[in-house]
Amino acid sequence: MSEPKSHQWQPDSWQQKQVSQQATYPDAEALQAALTQLSVLPPLVTSWEINTLREHIAEAQQGKRFILQGGDCAESFSDCTPPIITNRLKVLLQMSLVLLHGLHQPVTRIGRFAGQYAKPRSSDTETIDGVSLPSFRGDLVNSPEFNLISRTPDPQRLLQGHSCSALTMNFVRALVDGGFADLHHPEYWDLGWVQHSQLADEFRRLADSIGSSLHFVEAISGRQAGSLRRADFYTSHEALHLPYEQALTRQVPRQEGWYCLSTHFPWIGMRTANLDGAHVEFFRGIRNPIGIKIGPKMDTDWLQELIRVLNPENEAGRIVLIHRMGVENIESDLPPLIEAVQAMQTPVLWMSDPMHGNTETVANGVKTRRFRKIRGELKKAVRIHRDMGTHLGGMHLELTGENVTECTGGARDLNEGDLSRAYKSSVDPRLNYEQALELAMQLVSIQAGKR
Repeated sequence: MSEPKSHQWQPDSWQQKQVSQQATYPDAEALQAALTQLSVLPPLVTSWEINTLREHIAEAQQGKRFILQGGDCAESFSDCTPPIITNRLKVLLQMSLVLLHGLHQPVTRIGRFAGQYAKPRSSDTETIDGVSLPSFRGDLVNSPEFNLISRTPDPQRLLQGHSCSALTMNFVRALVDGGFADLHHPEYWDLGWVQHSQLADEFRRLADSIGSSLHFVEAISGRQAGSLRRADFYTSHEALHLPYEQALTRQVPRQEGWYCLSTHFPWIGMRTANLDGAHVEFFRGIRNPIGIKIGPKMDTDWLQELIRVLNPENEAGRIVLIHRMGVENIESDLPPLIEAVQAMQTPVLWMSDPMHGNTETVANGVKTRRFRKIRGELKKAVRIHRDMGTHLGGMHLELTGENVTECTGGARDLNEGDLSRAYKSSVDPRLNYEQALELAMQLVSIQAGKR
């Protein structure tokens, strides 16, 4: 497997391009000192884990696997605690169990955490009562409190972000390797606050069914299904802060090319997907599988050229297209993009992000998402891909394991009045555990043609 344009690319090549969505640090020497320290710290992931994920994505491109990606819109350093990390893992495990049982194919879990500490902003500054300060760009850069000290970008936060990411991954690996993800005991994954949920009984019946099937297979084979005692787990984040990503991009022994070792699966957003931009330049040279968010503003020429630049050798497992159109736009805007990619005859994985295109602001100024619109976009996505001869092989969600009330609707029919009860997100609204599990169950029904 040859490295794409290796003679033209280095981890710092992006610095010669037009750069966007980067913080302005007042102390350049302090920033360089932090990046130098970061560049010699151990990586957060390994090249062989990245290569395995590429293989999984290649299988999903062929319709032989499903990719579930989910987690917080923006992590905070204060959330780096055992209960919050455990609940995030539980959500993805329970959703993957539903999908495994209903779709009859392996499910790969990718957490949208252990590094999702930077966020894009519409403006470099925010103004309140006539006072303008730098925008909050995530805990990797500054703090949300509206004062000059908090909003001034701090290079030491880059090191803290690496530390929190490492602690999160270390704890997740310990849980997974210790048998927490054992399919023989899905009851370990219960979240106490949903014991009386309308979905609890349905999930327990599903878990009991899988448990009985496992015991039956083991009884007739005379050996335990050992591979089902642990689960592969991968991380992802939007690779937005390019100096941070560069510092963690390394060459490794016995592997060709450069690997971004801050995460297994980085993605590039619409705001930084300019063909002549720094982010595209950085992404084209790393060996990771990469995601590309595509929305209503993406045209066919732009998408085709992005794929040519980022995957010039048409490698399987390399490109994931995450569409986020909105329920009102998907039927008009997605089919032309699918046709454009089909014309290229290049392997891609299509994933649905039914969250971002359905964000709205209610009367009191709070952002929310309506569950019926999220479900509606997912349903339309399945049908569009089926009608066009392509395959929807993944789902990308902003969700949490906490008992939040940020999205309306779902089994408990949350309304706008409920939002103030437990709205905790500092950026975008997330599905709570119950809504996320319900969406997984509904996707199974949609794929089966029942809804």
